[in-house]
Amino acid sequence: MPNIWYGVAAVVAIVFLATTIRIVKEYQRVVVFRLGRLSGVRGPGLVLLIPFWIERIERVSLRTIVDDVKPQEVMTKDNVSVQVNAVLTFRVTDPDKAVVEVEEFGFAISEMAQTTLRSVLGRAELDDLLSERETLNQDLQEIIARHCQNWGIEVIAMEIKHVDLPPEMKRAMAKQAEAERERRAKVVHAAGELESSEALAEAAKQLSADPTAIQLRFLQAMIEVSAEKNSTLVFPVPIDLLSAFSKGSSLGKLQEFIDQKTEA
Repeated sequence: MPNIWYGVAAVVAIVFLATTIRIVKEYQRVVVFRLGRLSGVRGPGLVLLIPFWIERIERVSLRTIVDDVKPQEVMTKDNVSVQVNAVLTFRVTDPDKAVVEVEEFGFAISEMAQTTLRSVLGRAELDDLLSERETLNQDLQEIIARHCQNWGIEVIAMEIKHVDLPPEMKRAMAKQAEAERERRAKVVHAAGELESSEALAEAAKQLSADPTAIQLRFLQAMIEVSAEKNSTLVFPVPIDLLSAFSKGSSLGKLQEFIDQKTEA
């Protein structure tokens, strides 16, 4: 008979310990409910509870949570359909509010992030979506944080991760970028031509002041041509000889020039 009582006492002791002692990790807190009413937040370490399920607990992690928001189909303000996904970073600051104020706070904030993502990006144009991400990220974070401020959750960041454009829009943007690059190339080329013409005009002005300088420049050009060891023959024609054909009738001047040479 005493052995039976010892066995009963051992079972009661085990049940007592199982319903009384809890080990809470450093990054966790336990929200304690006593007969269904909120009693407080305890942990970390060894937590003692009133046995026989008079006090029940809910474990809450205080670590930072990074949630990958599911891709959302968004229609931008300029009627372009894009698929966008984002990353939401948050953590629990008040475990009792996270348990009492909202049911399954992780699922709730994920759904809130998806809704806010569609709403905010739907008011932006495609160019803003691609170039003004920092501003949009800030707006997303502020809106989500405002909705979750009573849930005991701190929203650290909400950032757009990827924007998937339709194939036809990608081709149109590629053509636009190519045209823009060609425009810039033409502008740079024209600016180079202008700078080159100004430099040549200044050089011509300085060379015209001294005829000897013109001859030296001519000889230098001859040396550069002959340096390649080719069979090219260069016959310099004075510009003054050709200037006569630019005044009046070209054929008439040419005939006068031939007649003068014949008489001579």
